[in-house]
Amino acid sequence: MSDTMTEGVIVEWHKKVGDKVKPGDLLAEVETDKATMELESYNEGTILYIGVEKGKSVKVEEVIAVIGKEGEDYKAALSDAAATAPQKEAGPQPEKVPPANGTPKAEAPQKNVPAVTAEQLGVTVIRMPLLSDTMTEGRIVQWNKKVGDKVKSDDNLADVETDKATMEVVGYTDGTLLYVGTPEGEAAKVNDVIAIIGKEGTDVSGLVASLSSPRDAQQATGASGREQVPATAATPQQAAITTPEASEDGRIKASPLAKKVAKDKGVDLKLVQGSGDGGRIIKKDIDNYTPVAAKAATAPAAVAVPAFTAAPGTEGYTDISLNQMRKVIARRLSESKFVAPHFYLTMEIVMDNAMAARTQMNEVSPVKISFNDMVVKAAAMALRRHPAVNSSWMNETIRQWHHIHVGIAVAIEDGLIVPVVRFADQKSLSQIAAESKELSGRARNKKLQPNEFSGNTFTISNLGMMDIDEFTAIINPPDSAIMAVGRIKETVVKKGDGFGVSNIMKITLSCDHRSVDGAVGAAFLQTFKKYLENPVTMLV
Repeated sequence: MSDTMTEGVIVEWHKKVGDKVKPGDLLAEVETDKATMELESYNEGTILYIGVEKGKSVKVEEVIAVIGKEGEDYKAALSDAAATAPQKEAGPQPEKVPPANGTPKAEAPQKNVPAVTAEQLGVTVIRMPLLSDTMTEGRIVQWNKKVGDKVKSDDNLADVETDKATMEVVGYTDGTLLYVGTPEGEAAKVNDVIAIIGKEGTDVSGLVASLSSPRDAQQATGASGREQVPATAATPQQAAITTPEASEDGRIKASPLAKKVAKDKGVDLKLVQGSGDGGRIIKKDIDNYTPVAAKAATAPAAVAVPAFTAAPGTEGYTDISLNQMRKVIARRLSESKFVAPHFYLTMEIVMDNAMAARTQMNEVSPVKISFNDMVVKAAAMALRRHPAVNSSWMNETIRQWHHIHVGIAVAIEDGLIVPVVRFADQKSLSQIAAESKELSGRARNKKLQPNEFSGNTFTISNLGMMDIDEFTAIINPPDSAIMAVGRIKETVVKKGDGFGVSNIMKITLSCDHRSVDGAVGAAFLQTFKKYLENPVTMLV
């Protein structure tokens, strides 16, 4: 369902064994590495077998269901599939699959088949979701529910820090939180069991012991969700944050995350207009809320700068633990730098006309246009003329993208993130300016959604606002090139018979030599230079 998908999680089955289906019917919802998508039937018949229960993950190409004629023997098809793919957990269904030698093995030690399944218990297993295309694990920043709490299908169970941002984990089911498998502050790998939701009092210890890691199995010592509370007791900070849940059924309707963000920002929910279902306040409403008065009173207090306390003549150090974002930055950029053969092309751009044009455009533009917005637009227009640069190395092929999505590197406290302006070549400068400003703001507040920081085909990194004359950037996979932009600097140049001052900006293009040759990169920069030195040509 996506070019980087290796497995999917069955979020929901919309059909069951024995149901009649026809082409176009919705069989199931599948969570991929990009989004939750619908799986449709391409055949007409009866569902004879379902091999992956709700909430379980399955690798691409593995059998999840069989459709055929009612009463038809489907076991031979499963035997053929089992011969080419490893058998996965599928509840009681694997017992229907005859072994290769034809000998029944009812008591065979199949460690992957749990003694009790989620389906038998009527519970939902919550696994660590894949929240970005580069995520391998997520750290639980905060549990917004504790064991024994009632939860609704749209409740935010936990805030998870990924390599890109802090995001919500939603249970998509009603019930009681019976088990929490990963404490706050600890990380869980993608698809690890992090929680179980079901009917109050259900014993999930057997299920936890068979599905989870040894650490999780040790924690599941109670016979019910109520007895597991001490293992996941809320800290005072957590209790303070989850206290507003008591008002969920009151007059103010708001999501748990919206309440948390409102509390952190000191926003009175009574003053916020909700845009969710039934007027429910969601986090976007808090993010977009601007108080009409008393701004000075709600201004954040100045951040105290810690003093340098090392005594003269003493040595020492501090080890700083890596967060999820820094881990992925280190891994991805190391892979890029040492796998992709980089070469660099530097060019000077005369920005006199761009500066004059920007002044004129900002007189009529509804949004202030920055020089970086002009760079994004010029690069997108040049990529349209030079598609070889708008490409990705795929090991056996070079993939030239037909769309142009420009990533803009944004420095944040934890590292670096690249929000993406999609179809940048098709947007006006004011549209790019508005979108860039919104994306950058959400990036710094860790509010970006996965589709907003993935899918880039080209990237721009700008350090000009920090007085950097020029630099080289490491290519941001899967792009074939990245443009490093320096500051605009007044420079004395020869003009006619004398000398004058021009505003010069240096840019450096880093290219992957496997997919972009030197002459191709140089031709791209020549086109880019023409657009930026004569901005009116971008409007033609």
